[in-house]
Amino acid sequence: MSLSLDHISLVVGQWLQPLLQRLPPQVQDVLLHPFAPKAFLVLLTFAILRETNRSLTNWSMNNGERVEKWNADRELVLLTGGCSGIGKQMVSDLAKTRVRVVILDIQEPSFPLPSGVTFYKADITSSASIADVAEKIRAAQGDPTILINNAGVGYDGTILEKPEAKIRQTFEVNTISHFLMVREFMPSMIQKNHGHIITIASMASFIGLGDMVEYSCTKASALAFHEGLRQELRLWYKAPKVRTTVVHPLWVRTPMIKILTDAADFKQPILTPEMVSGAVVKQVVAQRSGQLILPSYYTPISMLRAFPNWLQEYARGVGSKDFVKLRAGQQKQH
Repeated sequence: MSLSLDHISLVVGQWLQPLLQRLPPQVQDVLLHPFAPKAFLVLLTFAILRETNRSLTNWSMNNGERVEKWNADRELVLLTGGCSGIGKQMVSDLAKTRVRVVILDIQEPSFPLPSGVTFYKADITSSASIADVAEKIRAAQGDPTILINNAGVGYDGTILEKPEAKIRQTFEVNTISHFLMVREFMPSMIQKNHGHIITIASMASFIGLGDMVEYSCTKASALAFHEGLRQELRLWYKAPKVRTTVVHPLWVRTPMIKILTDAADFKQPILTPEMVSGAVVKQVVAQRSGQLILPSYYTPISMLRAFPNWLQEYARGVGSKDFVKLRAGQQKQH
């Protein structure tokens, strides 16, 4: 026997009526409208589908493995680029969880290190430098169990304007270093079938804008790196409990893009390092794989390449025009 939508709505309405009688008359008039049960049913269906999707995503991203309880004493976090910006905030927030943290950075910290935090100077674009510092870390503290590839650089300017050295440096720091760090520190995670590799990408992973072409390229590659890494861990190395997370922040108020975010006519949402760090640390403690888009209401941008080409081009144009306006404003000031 099949039930029609009208019949289901009638049943829902009869079930809700005793509950609604306790509400003010004005609210009852709205909720007892003939269309109210159907609307409720649609919302309920949407909620069920949403939760089902979340559950399936969580199950798939974590390879069907049970998530272990967080034990700070068991973990050692290795964070690149921890001396400024988002990385500096992560150091502070991670230290509050009482987990040990190791910072790798080319620059010295300009702030007192919290308890349990150690700094090593290293060039993460050099496999020799990484290998040298890795030996020191293992001797003093053991193998890192959580790797956060956070270090990143970016420069404004068009393809023709930007020096070759800056283009190469952007790829070396934002892309190549991920491979070098994983090659050095992932084998111990595979051996123990325990760990977490977090890739700090960007909303630029999904959309290429003018004036930041090489940066967009490196962040698109960071997403591809994360996706391929997941497959190798699961299928090649049989290490399903080594978690992986990729993070896509929108604009973040850091020194790297200060000239952009401080511009009076820049109208796009701007995150703080605290917002990004809080989301990453929460993911670390949860010990779950995932994809974080910040702010979350920008999630539709991740599906941009599924849109018609004319709509994709419009979205890229809107973002790129902000840089054109900024450049015009700078020229007026000079």
